[in-house]
Amino acid sequence: MANFLPFHGIITMIDDFLINENGESAGCYKLMSVKNESGSLVNFVVTPYTYFVDHVMITLGDIATGFYDADAPVPMIFPPQFRAIVMARDTPFQNVKVAYFNSDLVSSDYNLKLNIAPWTELLLENGQKFIQNPANRNLIVIYGATTRSIPAQTTPYKIIVIC
Repeated sequence: MANFLPFHGIITMIDDFLINENGESAGCYKLMSVKNESGSLVNFVVTPYTYFVDHVMITLGDIATGFYDADAPVPMIFPPQFRAIVMARDTPFQNVKVAYFNSDLVSSDYNLKLNIAPWTELLLENGQKFIQNPANRNLIVIYGATTRSIPAQTTPYKIIVIC
């Protein structure tokens, strides 16, 4: 169970990220800088394994959220640099949550409960159908409106299972 945290802001820089001094993996890894409303800056290392919600192309000036594993080791540098697990560009009427969901489909921070409908898409990261119960797993949840209860409840449009 990973401890996913989001960082939301505007994309201010996208550049190649070299993983060694020989230039290996040039072009396969990217460094994306995200600046939030209060001026804080975070660099996300985007790898070939980073999942992009809706497989969108993120460009300079986009407003996006990067999700990272808060328990993973990070270099002690400024600005902070995290490996992006999931990147999501802001889309009207669409929210994204990345978290572990328990047997009751409540997120690990207890802020969201999922009510799965027959039309909710259940997929793997590679786009294939997921036919098991999504409970007790790390999930990428794409949803719209929620209730005002605690935890908020929603019927998601799509759930992507992180295996």
